[in-house]
Amino acid sequence: MPELPEVETIKSQLSHYLPFKIVSLSSTPELKQNILHTTLDLIGKTLIEIKRKGKMLDFIFDDGSHLLSHLGMTGTWLVGEEIKSGKHTHLTLKSKKHTLAYDDPRRFGHMYYYSAEEAAKKISELGMDLADPDFTLEYLTSAIKRFPERALKVTLLDQKLFAGSGNYIANEICARAGIRPTRKCKNVKKEEFPKILKAIKKVLEPAIASGGTTFQGGYRDSTGEKGLGVQHLVVFYQKICQICKTTPVKKIILAQRGTYYCPKCQK
Repeated sequence: MPELPEVETIKSQLSHYLPFKIVSLSSTPELKQNILHTTLDLIGKTLIEIKRKGKMLDFIFDDGSHLLSHLGMTGTWLVGEEIKSGKHTHLTLKSKKHTLAYDDPRRFGHMYYYSAEEAAKKISELGMDLADPDFTLEYLTSAIKRFPERALKVTLLDQKLFAGSGNYIANEICARAGIRPTRKCKNVKKEEFPKILKAIKKVLEPAIASGGTTFQGGYRDSTGEKGLGVQHLVVFYQKICQICKTTPVKKIILAQRGTYYCPKCQK
């Protein structure tokens, strides 16, 4: 957390405030100690575009430089005329009219200030974005088959294959596709790959439309509000499967992550 829908929501909200010319900057010692892995040179530069790949935000400035921001577990970017700075507000950027602030209570986020070439190289480490129009059945099939002995859910979490996925998304994809998360990739049947592709869209589209998904004490969007995507979940953190409406959801630990599935609906 945040995963693709949450990061996409923040990107879309921040983009309404562009162009954003930075006239002042302040930061906490924790920014350099835990989050920022490069130097930062933003005063006088104008933020002209924000892109996203997977869970990575790409802030693009008028001089061609990029600030890459991965939100980690609890990071978010807040924007408005005035942002009340708290103890977890580690970077504050001001224009003449608005404030853009990075807030991260657990400080698991990452930032990199790069040239265009350096940024492209970093972003290229990610696999295809789950929401990319070029994310095809052929790509999905080849990616899943790449690690035949892995459990399907573990492969769906691999950012070098499926950029933007995360724990709740991977659980929900398996549920919507009717496949147990523990099933080895080599045992996914040919007729099940289209079901997985369809499941990805069924999971992402309502989550994005709902402004992301907030669990207890978790994600906030750029206005500080919670996402409403929990209403679309069918197994993740559910007591009863929301597909069959009758079967108790089973929770196990898979690759050190809480994993949820319906014994009736998923084979």
